[in-house]
Amino acid sequence: MKKIVVATRNAGKLQEIKNILKDYELLSLEDINCDIEVEEDQETFEGNAKKKAQEISEAINMPCIADDTGLCIEKFDGWPGVHTHRFLGENATYQQKNQAVLERMKDLQGEDRNAKFVCVVAFYEDGKCITAKGEVKGKIAREPRGNNGFGFDPIFELENGKTYSELTSEEKNKMSHRGKALENLVKILK
Repeated sequence: MKKIVVATRNAGKLQEIKNILKDYELLSLEDINCDIEVEEDQETFEGNAKKKAQEISEAINMPCIADDTGLCIEKFDGWPGVHTHRFLGENATYQQKNQAVLERMKDLQGEDRNAKFVCVVAFYEDGKCITAKGEVKGKIAREPRGNNGFGFDPIFELENGKTYSELTSEEKNKMSHRGKALENLVKILK
């Protein structure tokens, strides 16, 4: 089974990726004692994902999967977008970020609450990089709901009326932005 490092320390993200890429042995940065911090300074999700995958792969001499994912709110021209992870600073919790988004949107109704999740996954090995993208449209819920998932899952409401956090892991993986990106990547890899 091919070993691939996933450029993350986020246990929720790693488990989500493991649930989808079952044909590979996936290792986290912690599993290989890698403390490289790649600065996400690119202007696009694709740019950040490629940069992370390449820098880590070349440093550890192993294939690497990296992603850049963001919440994009239509009303605010895609904000927070590529800055999703850091829009409140490096040390903000997801609870604080969710509250900041809800506060900014508190007076918005209907289509003004439309949003999407975008994920670009990059696979880097031996000087070659492959990318794949996944998107899911939804809207920002009025308040956090559900107990599953991580990140913005409690406030991202799908067209079926449920937030990501109200889905089981299996349900989320079948329809999530990261799941779609990873499935697209697998098709390319095969």
